[in-house]
Amino acid sequence: MCKLPIRDDLRQWHRFRRVRCARTFSHYCSDTVKIGEITYKLKAPRNPELVPVKHISDSLPQTVVHHLRWIMQKDLLGQDVFLIGPPGPLRRSIAMQYLELTKREVEYVALSRDTTETDLKQRREIRSGTAFYIDQCAVRAATQGRVLVLEGLEKAERNVLPVLNNLLENREMQLEDGRFLMSAQRYDKLLQDHTKEELDIWKIVRVSEDFRVIALGLPVPKYKGNPLDPPLRSRFQARDVYFLPFKDQLELLYSAGPNLPAERVSQLLSFATTLCSQESSNLGLPDFPVDNLLPALHILSSFPMLSSQQLVHRLYPYSSILGKDGRSAVEGVLSRFELLDGGRQRSASSVLSVSTANSGEGRADVTIRVSDKDVTFQVPAGTRKSRSTSSSAFINTPSHSQLIADMMQSHMVKDMCLIGAKGCGKSVIAKEFAEKLGYNVENVMLYQDMTARDLLQQRYTLPNGDTAWRPSPLVTAALEGKLLLLDGIHRVNLGTLAVLSRLLHDRELDLYDGTRLLRWDRYQTLKEEQQLSDQQLQEKSIFPIHPSFRVLALAEPPVVGSGGSSSGVAGKSQQWLGPELLTMFLYHSVAPLGKAEEIGLIQGLCPTVPEEAVEQVLHLTHSLRQTNDPTAQSLASSLSTRQLLRICRRLSRYPEESVARSVNKACLSRFLPSLAKASLDKNLKNCSIRDTDSADRSQDAVCESLVSAPVYCPSEKMKVPDVLFYDNPQHMMVMEDMLKDFLLGEHLLLVGNQGVGKNKIVDRFLHLLNRPREYLQLHRDTTVQTLTLQPSVRDGVITYEDSPLVKAVKHGHILVIDEADKAPTNVTCILKTLVESGEMILADGRRIVSGERGRPNIINMHPDFRMLVLANRPGFPFLGNDFFGALGDIFSCHAVDNPKPQAELAMLKQYGPDVPDITLHKLVSAFGELRSMADQGTINYPYSTREVVNIVRHLQKFPDEGLANVVRNVFDFDSYNKDTREVLIEALHKHGIPIGAKPSSVHLAKE
Repeated sequence: MCKLPIRDDLRQWHRFRRVRCARTFSHYCSDTVKIGEITYKLKAPRNPELVPVKHISDSLPQTVVHHLRWIMQKDLLGQDVFLIGPPGPLRRSIAMQYLELTKREVEYVALSRDTTETDLKQRREIRSGTAFYIDQCAVRAATQGRVLVLEGLEKAERNVLPVLNNLLENREMQLEDGRFLMSAQRYDKLLQDHTKEELDIWKIVRVSEDFRVIALGLPVPKYKGNPLDPPLRSRFQARDVYFLPFKDQLELLYSAGPNLPAERVSQLLSFATTLCSQESSNLGLPDFPVDNLLPALHILSSFPMLSSQQLVHRLYPYSSILGKDGRSAVEGVLSRFELLDGGRQRSASSVLSVSTANSGEGRADVTIRVSDKDVTFQVPAGTRKSRSTSSSAFINTPSHSQLIADMMQSHMVKDMCLIGAKGCGKSVIAKEFAEKLGYNVENVMLYQDMTARDLLQQRYTLPNGDTAWRPSPLVTAALEGKLLLLDGIHRVNLGTLAVLSRLLHDRELDLYDGTRLLRWDRYQTLKEEQQLSDQQLQEKSIFPIHPSFRVLALAEPPVVGSGGSSSGVAGKSQQWLGPELLTMFLYHSVAPLGKAEEIGLIQGLCPTVPEEAVEQVLHLTHSLRQTNDPTAQSLASSLSTRQLLRICRRLSRYPEESVARSVNKACLSRFLPSLAKASLDKNLKNCSIRDTDSADRSQDAVCESLVSAPVYCPSEKMKVPDVLFYDNPQHMMVMEDMLKDFLLGEHLLLVGNQGVGKNKIVDRFLHLLNRPREYLQLHRDTTVQTLTLQPSVRDGVITYEDSPLVKAVKHGHILVIDEADKAPTNVTCILKTLVESGEMILADGRRIVSGERGRPNIINMHPDFRMLVLANRPGFPFLGNDFFGALGDIFSCHAVDNPKPQAELAMLKQYGPDVPDITLHKLVSAFGELRSMADQGTINYPYSTREVVNIVRHLQKFPDEGLANVVRNVFDFDSYNKDTREVLIEALHKHGIPIGAKPSSVHLAKE
């Protein structure tokens, strides 16, 4: 018997299924819909623009038809439904298909941890000085007979959703404005005995009999989130909406890639299905984003020569999110389905040309070379002119060229996320990608405490006191067709980021003020079907999302093997890339550059840097990156490509400097733990890098320095600091180093123990340069808003006054940020875009930009603006956050230590000219030993110069008081800790300071 080839056999089977599906699911006359034996009578919608459009595809899978039939049954019974299942757009798609099928108006709300009762019931607004309530989604849906779609119930905080319990159960709700919602049956019964006018006077409002709720949620505890409250859960009818069955999914994939071999499509789907199985879940593997196979096959259709393994890696970046065992398990499954072909086939190598497409604005023709074959395809493009050549600031390396070519392929079908370590060039690559396609870039810096309102719409007060809503940069980017750069999605809370799920999957968005953004083709369909003009739709608050709009997210790699809490709190150690985020993007990894590429990059951007110095620095960096020693690998993170460029720019300007000194400065080696410090010294020695500079350069050497800077002529002289400062060689060396970096245009970070003179050094430095200063002190409760603006009320209207940061940016002053380690790093991280690209968005809608004028709400950054940041060193006994670990590589770092004994002695003589030299010698030697003991871990507290200066000032003013009595001003803090007290007494006695002396003490040193 002659068998049909597998391809033809499957095609015939799919045609048979489509016929069956068409028979099961059919439209009768214009006023009814029938699914199987279930018939639903249609009603004409009052607001047809609120009915979903273009959600139903030409051929629905049989499973989806079964889901629709079940929802119709529950709808006819007047019951609310809960579609539960794994992450992805399928549940929302089924809900929207049902509403389109039955011509029902929709009220959609994406729940997040920031959702409150006012977002669901009523919100108070002010108009013409009068406060009144505006109905929100749940109330509008109940009174107008719409379907309320609640997505992400597991994201809402506990005890927020019970506000809906009575509305779900009895169709009743008490509103803040005094009205009472009553079920249709009870209201109609009252109408038999009372008039409508009486009920209106009693403020009773009828809940429509057509009101329904469709809830969409994930099963918790398998996924992160809050479990359903039992009273809420009991009010819903549940339906498990799992991934489509294998055969249904295969049919969809065949239609997406009709020219691809059936076997290859089947292998990819088999791999995906295996990773979604219970066995894979038991191994700790996150679900494969099955819904993303569809866009991936569109890529494969255009690039059939692409390796399946590389394609899988874009969908499921297993090498970034899994440990060794997990990677082995995934590669085992790849091998089983013959998809482990990454080594045999090369991916895209380079972009040959980018040109504006003939099909119209918003498209570009891109030609890339893949495996010696040129392929031309169309992608969305920005409103500016596309270009093929690289910008002058971008040095094209083979790996970055290949990455941009890969990104072009993914850009054709979906939003993307770049994953890479700090300082590896993600932002630069993203901007180069945008430049090639003519995109205007909208930069949004994400932080942990960011709310859904910060992402979408912010409330503000008009000059007359009225409340209004301001669209966020994200919404503006969507409307204008920009490339949205979400910097730091690893920091933001998952419960907040989930509000973007519908925008990323469906290109639709509902805002707090009732505005709806629709996908371009759906907007056009709605416009044609309802015969409405753009202006009429805008009056109904409906706007199209520009077809060119794309999202490009930037993130640091997840911490492999760590898990987040069930509440979804985004901590530093969290494995942030979970099943939900996997469905939102295609992923590209930005690997660290190879040695040859990094040399080419550095020489391209710093052409005058000594070649020997570059070779030494890169030899050390790559030996640290390639080692298996975790201590050495942590050091390598301090030598990112960004930091290497900073080192080489400095060596280019000051070639006489030692490479070892530059490396120690970048790694902040003075404050490294002893093990890490030993590892760095060992690697420096192995790479033949020696410190040729003497650590103790003399005062004369400092004075002979050739570093100089012009004295500034400020407009606000009163802001130039003037502080009592006694010159000493060590502090002068620090200031000389600071001046070198300052002249290179760097922002500076000074790290040191308490009391070593960081503030005095900065103030003296600015005094010598005659630069005005703005001062900002951070603390535990510092927020992103207080960093940028200070709200106040004037004449009953909320106004925002510029913070010192904004004033410094405007006027070109130096911003001194003190105690930077005391604020949470997820707050201070917003300084990154200000330092890197000279951009920042303020809470009042204004934007700081660099070198751009003429646009409204713009603050142009003054070219003289700089930041000097002060922080204590990380680690015990300091109780701050690791500012250096989080943001150290965007600043030029300087370690500030206590002065050396001779320098400290000379300085103390200036504070206490009448204090005997022998007393000063005792203090300097005693405190020197105590600091050594603190470095070795014998004692916790690092005694500083500040304490010695205070002792000397006391002795200068009151010379008759004994030294033993005065030093108690410092050491009485330790008088209740027996072990520390004994160590201190012994050390001080050794240097002739008789603190705590008793008649039995005979170990005092001779004078």
